[in-house]
Amino acid sequence: MDLQDYLSQLKEKRVTVIGIGVSNTPLIRLLRENDIDVTACDRTPREEMADRAEELEALGAKLVLGQDYLDNLQADVVFRTPGMRPDHPALVKAAEQGSVITSEMEVFFEVCPAPIIAVTGSDGKTTTTTLIAEMLRSCGYQVWLGGNIGKPLLSEVPKMDPDDFAVVELSSFQLMSMRRSPAIAVVTNLSPNHLDVHKSMDEYVEAKENIYRWQGPEDLLVINRDNEITRSFAAKAQGRVRQFSRQETADVWLRDGVIMSDLGGRVRPVLPTQKILIPGIHNVENYMAAIAAVEDFVDDGVIRTFATSFKGVEHRIELVREKDGVKYYNDSIGTSPTRTIAGLNSFGQKVILIAGGYDKHIPFTPLGPVICEKVKTLVLTGDTAEKIRDAVTAAADYQPGAPEIRMIDDFAEAVKTASELAQPGDVVLLSPACAAFDRFKNFAVRGQFFKKLVNEL
Repeated sequence: MDLQDYLSQLKEKRVTVIGIGVSNTPLIRLLRENDIDVTACDRTPREEMADRAEELEALGAKLVLGQDYLDNLQADVVFRTPGMRPDHPALVKAAEQGSVITSEMEVFFEVCPAPIIAVTGSDGKTTTTTLIAEMLRSCGYQVWLGGNIGKPLLSEVPKMDPDDFAVVELSSFQLMSMRRSPAIAVVTNLSPNHLDVHKSMDEYVEAKENIYRWQGPEDLLVINRDNEITRSFAAKAQGRVRQFSRQETADVWLRDGVIMSDLGGRVRPVLPTQKILIPGIHNVENYMAAIAAVEDFVDDGVIRTFATSFKGVEHRIELVREKDGVKYYNDSIGTSPTRTIAGLNSFGQKVILIAGGYDKHIPFTPLGPVICEKVKTLVLTGDTAEKIRDAVTAAADYQPGAPEIRMIDDFAEAVKTASELAQPGDVVLLSPACAAFDRFKNFAVRGQFFKKLVNEL
């Protein structure tokens, strides 16, 4: 089915879009441009919607705003926002009354004319998605980048050709209700995450598995062989499987500082890790995942040239500035203990770490010993400060004062404290191990504020 056929089916139906945010505002515009009856619902009060409410009403959309926005959900088709669970009582009730529950991404998978490469995982998915997209672009392909990164792609479908690529990052929330899988699926790794939203780790993993669950025999699944959970997907895959590993020989693997490939009919070196500009062994893994995904489309020489110039994605071990001999790094994407562990392992020296934030109910126990090993001074802030402190002091190798721990409630004051404690040659790293919602709208806003504070020092 193409997009126009799908939109034609909605002509005589009542459509409700839940959430007037980044994902769904372009969707509302698209539906109204095709004269479809649209009601847009959002918890945000009208006075906080600024000009967006008037803009959508001018297009002909009906708005239901405020705390009671889901009280009378009656529609033939309901587009849920990615952050809303599919089993939300309002959605369940609507489905019982005959509503079709879907999402912008689910419809995109149904109507996209180009092959889709999709990436998910607990850590590294944004960087891996970006690597895949930029490597393909370096070979001259037209690439549409979106999903959980960049912009929503459904409204871009009319511009797409079958020879293009759509490269999308998918979160567990987007995947929970997916009933289609991409031509190429990549799972970087899986570890406990978002347990404040998912009922259990099993539910989280099950959602992630939808990225390959609906694949056919010719489709491809790329998985991390070193991760116990993702390794188990190989036996359940319906299509082809490629595995990458930095610990043992695989389809793409690491040997003596060189990423090797056993794809394309011959064993060969693809990329010396010293050519990779962005730091950290986790980024070597991201490159291996991307290389496995684009093997059939991108030459090794293009990959080598690309690696020497790609500076990474904002908020991911991003060098903000060097002042008075101190380097400041923004790793605000470090929203889980495993991400922060990866960030700490990217440096060959002990760092001054700023950590803490919103509690996603993930245990910090594994983080404690790594902080003891990799951190000289720990500056804790946010809702989880005490939990992280307790994980550090409970670690077997902890000695009082190693690391020194400072508890600073105010984020700006925490950054200031870290800068005052730093000496020439030190690294100050923001890698919170937590989401940002206790103080900020999201990790990007937190990272931007951190950079502003550092640049004002």
